[in-house]
Amino acid sequence: MAATTKANRAGMVEPVGRSLWLTHVFMIFGVILIFFPIWLAFVASTVTQADLISPPMPLLPGEHFVENYKKALFSGINVPVSTMLVNSLVMAMGIAVGKIIISLLSAFAIVYFRFPGRNVFFWLIFITLMLPVEVRIVPTYEVIAGFGLLNSYSGLIFPLIASATATFLFRQFFMTIPDELAEAARVDGARPMRFFVDILLPMSRTNIAALFVILFIYGWNQYLWPLLITTEPEMNTIVMGLKQMFPSGDDFADWPVIMATSILAMIPPVIVVVSMQKLFVRGLVDSEK
Repeated sequence: MAATTKANRAGMVEPVGRSLWLTHVFMIFGVILIFFPIWLAFVASTVTQADLISPPMPLLPGEHFVENYKKALFSGINVPVSTMLVNSLVMAMGIAVGKIIISLLSAFAIVYFRFPGRNVFFWLIFITLMLPVEVRIVPTYEVIAGFGLLNSYSGLIFPLIASATATFLFRQFFMTIPDELAEAARVDGARPMRFFVDILLPMSRTNIAALFVILFIYGWNQYLWPLLITTEPEMNTIVMGLKQMFPSGDDFADWPVIMATSILAMIPPVIVVVSMQKLFVRGLVDSEK
């Protein structure tokens, strides 16, 4: 009986080990497949134009790393990449922080305050999910132009900071918090905003982190809205700048600088994701949500 049990256990463990090995092989293959184009872009950003246009393309970094990245950051093609990176960073941070603040306050009001039409207001907010930016782009542009916010950070940020998705997620999370907690805070004399700041915000930390990562990348990757409301090159974002660097017609393309710009454009989102990875994962899978 003992021998049979050991054999059965061995038969159960062996496929698991083989499956785990195959899983790791496929995972490594997938990582290489995804990372290889990034590696090629990095290599292209460290060589000269002549090295790129004469086959075969090099697969190892060249000796022009500092030169190409310095040219991209401080000279660029139309605008220095450093300026576009700052514009994108301000826009992405403003959108992410603005969306989270407005969504937290909206969800707090909907869940913890009793007022006529509370559910109606929530569903009106939720219905805006059916209206993407492209649908309301013309009236939004007219409003921003009327307020004189073209070519400004305010014009880049304010039209995009309302988020029905984040409001919905925070509302669902607040509804899981026991009512006894709010009652205890009220008995202790805590006013609504004190309850919000001292209790709800700390409990929402992982949710805020997860949403911040998603919203930051959403703001960083914006292209259509900045393209419409910015006419001055100094207000270009990095995504706009990359598109403008590609040649049209017989124009000359400085590919090492373009590739260096592409690598620089990936660094801030990667830093945000890596630095907030643990909170991001907890915010998505936390059983208390």
